Amino acid sequence: MSAREQTITEFMIAEQRRFPAATGDFTALLNYVRLACKRISFIVGRGALAGIAGSAQTVNVQGETQVPLDVIANDIFLRTGEYGGHLAGMVSEELAEPYAIPDEYPRGRYLLSFDPLDGSSNIDINAPVGSIFSVLRAPRGSDPPSPEDFMQPGAQQLGAGYAIYGATTMIVLTVGRGVHGFTLDRGFGEFILTHPDMRIPEETSEFAINASNERFWEPPVRRYVIECLAGKSGVRGKDFNMRWIASLVAEVHRILIRGGLFMYPRDTKDPQRPGRLRLLYEANPMAMLIEQAGGAASTGRARVLDLVPDGLHQRVPLVLGCRQEVERIERYHAEHDQGLDAAYSSPLFKERSLFIQN
Repeated sequence: MSAREQTITEFMIAEQRRFPAATGDFTALLNYVRLACKRISFIVGRGALAGIAGSAQTVNVQGETQVPLDVIANDIFLRTGEYGGHLAGMVSEELAEPYAIPDEYPRGRYLLSFDPLDGSSNIDINAPVGSIFSVLRAPRGSDPPSPEDFMQPGAQQLGAGYAIYGATTMIVLTVGRGVHGFTLDRGFGEFILTHPDMRIPEETSEFAINASNERFWEPPVRRYVIECLAGKSGVRGKDFNMRWIASLVAEVHRILIRGGLFMYPRDTKDPQRPGRLRLLYEANPMAMLIEQAGGAASTGRARVLDLVPDGLHQRVPLVLGCRQEVERIERYHAEHDQGLDAAYSSPLFKERSLFIQN
C-alpha cells in the first residue's frame, strides 16, 4: 500500500472528525460490518473447496430454498456484530424476527438490517454475489428492540452499503456524504479507497429487467421496454442494451460504475406480493446509495426512501438508476393511473410480445 492510499477505517475516522461530538460508535459498527464482509469474501473465494455448492436443504422465512453460504453468511454477520456493544438488534433476510443482542454483551444505540448473501443462486456458476446492509438509530428505551423499532422510512438511514464478491471484492458505502468504493487488497488485507465520489451518468442506453416476467408486467413497464427495444427507429431515437444478472448487488454496482437502469417492477405473477425485493434490507439501502450518487429510486409511483415499512420483510417494486429514466417511468405510471395511455392498456397491446415486431 502506498502512502497516499486510504483504508476504509481511515476514511471513516476522517468522516467522524467532521463531527466533534461523535463518540466513534458508528465508525466502530461499520468496522465490524467491514470485517463480516471480509470473512464472507474469503469463503466465497474458496468456492467448492469450502463446500458451499448446492442446496442447504433448508427454507428461510421468505419461503426460499437456502444455499449453504446463505446460512454461513448470516451467522457471520450475527456473530461479528453482536459483541461490539454498538448494536441494539439486527434484522436479516434469513430470520423471521429481530435478533436481540445476547445478554452477555452490551447493547448499543444502532440497528442493523442486512441481506447476508444477495444473488446466492449465482454461487454454483461463479457469478457475482454480495451482501447488503443498512444502519438505523435505535429508538430510546427499547430493549430488546421490537419489530416496530425497525419500521423507519429509508430517509432516516444513517448509512448503507453493499459488498460485492466478484473478480475483486469491494465495499461500496454511503454515510450521507456521497458514495465511495473500497477494493480489498488481498495482500495487505484491507479495503482501500479506489472509487471516491461515485456518480451515476445523467443519460444511459442500458437497462436491466427480467424479461421472462413480461406477461405479468403492468402497461407502463411494457411501454417503457417496448420503446427501448424499438431503438433508433422508435420514439427514443437510440439503441438500448438489455442486461440481467439476477443479483441486485451486481446490477446496482454496474449502474454506479457506468450508468443504467434497474427494474424489478410490480407485476401480477403473485397477487400476494406486489413487489419482489425487500424494503428494509434491499430497496432502502440501495435507494440511499443511488440517490447519493445522483440517481433516483422509486416504486414507479413513489420515492422508495419515503415509504414507511409495515413489516420486517415487506416487499416493494423497485426502479432505480439514471434519474431521467426513473422519472420517465414514473410519468408512464401516472399517465396509466389517470387513463391517459389507452393505446398501451388495450387487450391488443397486452397480447403482443416485446420480442416480436409486427
